[in-house]
Amino acid sequence: MNDILELRDLVYQETGMYFPDEKRYYFESRFLRRMDALGIPSFSEYIQYLKNGKCRIDEFHNLMNELTINETSFFRNKPQFSALKKMVLPEIIKAKSNNAVKNLKIWSAGCSSGEEVYSIAMVIDELSSDILAGWDIEVRGTDISKRVLEIAKKGIYSDYSVRNMPEDYKSKYIEAVDGYFKVKDCLKRFVKFSHLNLNDDMAMLFMKGYDIVFCKNVLIYFDLESKKRVIQHFFNSLVLGGHLFIGFSESLFGINDRFKLIHFPGGIVYCKVAHI
Repeated sequence: MNDILELRDLVYQETGMYFPDEKRYYFESRFLRRMDALGIPSFSEYIQYLKNGKCRIDEFHNLMNELTINETSFFRNKPQFSALKKMVLPEIIKAKSNNAVKNLKIWSAGCSSGEEVYSIAMVIDELSSDILAGWDIEVRGTDISKRVLEIAKKGIYSDYSVRNMPEDYKSKYIEAVDGYFKVKDCLKRFVKFSHLNLNDDMAMLFMKGYDIVFCKNVLIYFDLESKKRVIQHFFNSLVLGGHLFIGFSESLFGINDRFKLIHFPGGIVYCKVAHI
């Protein structure tokens, strides 16, 4: 039992992801999957492998693939995408109307297999010949799991991923290929994917100048201290007036009071302001 908890704490130190005691069956079963794959018979030996093994970095990536639940779909939480299109983007465009160089940077943190990133890109593409014409646009997706990032880069999905997708977007941006659904290449001109550990303070320093951050259903993996650190990173990453979208059931109450809470039909968004 002590070895299992030491292993759990090692994951916490490396990633900031915390699994409470009541989820012991869940994280223990995931540890055992990796141990079976490597032929490691005991938790103590697996701990040493993660601490000192020559492939420890790769193994942490494999372990993250097991521990994270990558449940997502296109246009999940539709009110957020409506607010993005009708409220947030027009505000940003108005605020930058006098800028000599017009750029828009959006970050999907914990993007999983990429459906959220491509959903954002669809909204952007619709506006790219109108109010976003001539803008330099980047939609960045990051995740701690390299496995799901490979899926995201390919942009090929099952019918489960597109089940809630509005038909007009589906017909315009998705094509059926051998029983699967492929994102059309026109979206990929906006999109970039990269590996990122949100608990890596040094790596997070390079995530700067974002107008919008999406981080939905990721905070559930963190304890309070890790949540505070990650949200502060997002605050630092956003430009003044930038917006943060989090999960429908998540809140920044007791985590960070430096954002202004803004209501929209069906949800809320947080805005970085000079003073509250």
